[in-house]
Formats: sequence, C-alpha cells, structure tokens
Amino acid sequence: MTIAKDNMVNDGIRARELRLIAVDGEQLGVKSKVEALRIAQEANLDLVLVSPNAKPPVAKIMDYGKFRFEQQKKEREARKKQKVINVKEVRLSPTIDVNDFNTKLRNARKFLEKGDKVKASIRFKGRAITHKEIGQNVLNRLADETNDISVVEQKAKMDGRSMFIMLAPKTDK
Repeated sequence: MTIAKDNMVNDGIRARELRLIAVDGEQLGVKSKVEALRIAQEANLDLVLVSPNAKPPVAKIMDYGKFRFEQQKKEREARKKQKVINVKEVRLSPTIDVNDFNTKLRNARKFLEKGDKVKASIRFKGRAITHKEIGQNVLNRLADETNDISVVEQKAKMDGRSMFIMLAPKTDK
C-alpha cells in the first residue's frame, strides 16, 4: 500500500523523521521512517501520515483498511443529512390581475413550504420598462404575502429587461 486518496501510507511516506503515535494514542516521540515502519509491521498494522504539514510530520500506527471504512461511513452519513435546495421560478407580469397573482402566490408558497427557494421574476415587454416601479410593487407584494414562511434573500433587481427577487424558506432553529 503506498499512496491512498488523501493519506500517505507505509512506503508512500517521504519524510525521514516522523512524530509517531501508537495505536492507543500514546506518543512514541520522534522516530526515523525506517524505525516507525518496523514498529508498525511488528504490530501487523499500517503507518499512516495524519498531519503531513507539521514539523516533523505526524504519523499514526493503525489498521488503514478499518480507518478508511470508518471515514467512508462518516461521509455517507453526512451526505444523508445534507439537504438539496432547488430554485423554483415564478413568472409574473407588471400588469398581473388579482386572481392570476393569487395563483402565482399559491405556487410560490407551495415551493417555499417544500423547502425550495423561489425566484420571482417579471419580464417587461415593450414600453412597460419605463414603469419599473409597477413591477417592483408586484414583487414586493409577493414578498409581503409570503413573509410568514420566507425571507427575502435578494431584493428586487433589474437584469436586462426583467426584474427578479429571491425568496428563501425560513429556517426554524
């Protein structure tokens, strides 16, 4: 066994001197690489470099296969616990009617309750771009209607001919 994913093992260790830690966590002091390898082989275990940037580098005597398995198990647990957040888009228009607005509001609330972020956007067509404040009022109204379950992550902002606002679900901590 030489070089693993991110740990140097046994003969893959290049340092001449190592601070050696035994299996039980006891410090054995600074030893040469050859002596440390001999001690590890006598214990029928591997010599693993745990802190390569220290002066001198720190190596530990352990069962590398078991150590790697435990690391992978922890990574799997961490992946299970992480939450994937999607960004859903709700498109509005500056001259949106009340019922249409309520439909878009219902969709936005549904996305926020599921834990997704919502990007509400307004596309200005023709001369409507001269009245940006009308579009901004519509976006602010949407943010106000959802403020019990959401937080404004990014205020209303122009991007070309469209204006958008980002809403994120409130986290209960």
